[in-house]
Amino acid sequence: MPDSPQELIARRKVRQGVVVSDAREKTITVRIDGQTAHRKYKKTVRVSTNLHVHDERNEAGVGDLVRIIETRPLSKQKRWRLDEIVERAK
Repeated sequence: MPDSPQELIARRKVRQGVVVSDAREKTITVRIDGQTAHRKYKKTVRVSTNLHVHDERNEAGVGDLVRIIETRPLSKQKRWRLDEIVERAK
C-alpha cells in the first residue's frame, strides 16, 4: 500500500557518514562522501561535504560510522541529528 501524501511530505533525509570531529559539546562533524559525474567530461569525481550534527548524549567518537537524520534548525549550522551509530571506530 502506498504511503499517504502527508507521510511523503514529512519524510526526512537520512545520510550515513564518518565522524571527523567531536570536540564540541553535543555536536559532531560528519563527513558525507559521494561520487558524481563531471558535468563536461563525465569522469567520476569524488565529492564530500561536512555536516554539523546534534549528538545529545555525546556518544559518537572520531572515526565512527553514523546515520544522521534531517531535523529542524537547532542552531546557526546544525540541521541534522544523530540517529544511530552504525559501526564504532576500531
